Amino acid sequence: MHNTLECEFCSSKEPIEQSTETIHEYNFQEALHFLETHHEKEISKEVQCNTCAATFSMTPYSVSSNCPYCNTPSITEFVKEITPKSLLPFQLSQQEAQSIFKKWLGSLWFAPSKLKDFLDGDNKLKGYYLPHWTYDAQTDTDYHGQRGDVYYVQVERTVIVNGRQERRVVQEARIKWHPVSGHVQNFFDDVTISASKTISHTILDNLTPWHTGVLVPFNEKYLSGFDSEEYTIGLDNGFEFAKVKMDRVIRQDIRFQIGGDQQRIEHMRTRYSDTTYKNVLFPVWTAQFEWKNKIYNYAINGQTGKVIGERPYSWTKIILLILTIGLIIGTLLYLDQNPNLINNLR
Repeated sequence: MHNTLECEFCSSKEPIEQSTETIHEYNFQEALHFLETHHEKEISKEVQCNTCAATFSMTPYSVSSNCPYCNTPSITEFVKEITPKSLLPFQLSQQEAQSIFKKWLGSLWFAPSKLKDFLDGDNKLKGYYLPHWTYDAQTDTDYHGQRGDVYYVQVERTVIVNGRQERRVVQEARIKWHPVSGHVQNFFDDVTISASKTISHTILDNLTPWHTGVLVPFNEKYLSGFDSEEYTIGLDNGFEFAKVKMDRVIRQDIRFQIGGDQQRIEHMRTRYSDTTYKNVLFPVWTAQFEWKNKIYNYAINGQTGKVIGERPYSWTKIILLILTIGLIIGTLLYLDQNPNLINNLR
């Protein structure tokens, strides 16, 4: 675990004191009531660098960033009503993440050469601590549906045998449906939902899994040298996204309980209880690549090294491959039709 700060200019290291504080779950309903009666603070995001004394602005929900003039880390206050109490430290250094990313880029077929050379120049991955919600919940679901069991009947059909029509008796599958109803229970632990709009949910949702069992208590020293943000997707909206994830699992369990060869879920009603949450920061390395006037985004899970991103295609490479394959096929056909040519070449 990376529990030290390292200066990129002089390589000096400062350890981060390890806390023995317990990671807590917080009551979801109590938090919603708290949010109804409290409002986020209004503070200036104008920051003066402690090193070069330059003044620069952070975005409204930024908590940490580097001075754009001398690259010195700067950290400001949280303004949101709920602040992170835990985080996952970066397990991959920038160099390690770039090595993984470069290997991933090299595995992409038909990618533009400029993309594969992307990290050979001055381009560097950018490190973010991005806000996430985690939710625990007990669910109870009542459902109604149908179970389908396949059976076979013998029917006479006209079939083609050796180019001729014949009447034959064949087996034909049918499905017999039976009404069913039931109840399933589930307990969900740490359903993770991105609370940031900096990177698309399509990318962030696919960076999972996050191993939340090794969360550490929040310490702002971890943010030094990285960009970090507060949540821009609220606690209640995040839970609606979590419900969608939980619903997929619940439906799988219902289908398993219904059994049979096919299942239909016609109605289901889910109740959520003992719901808790955590506001956490997860480590993400990011990159952007511009190709043909379009921006392609990439993210690397700073804990596991998993890479997710949008990929451009080089149509020049695709067309050259098609032409090459066509030339090879054409040559083989020509030689097949002109066997004397092969003999003359020998």
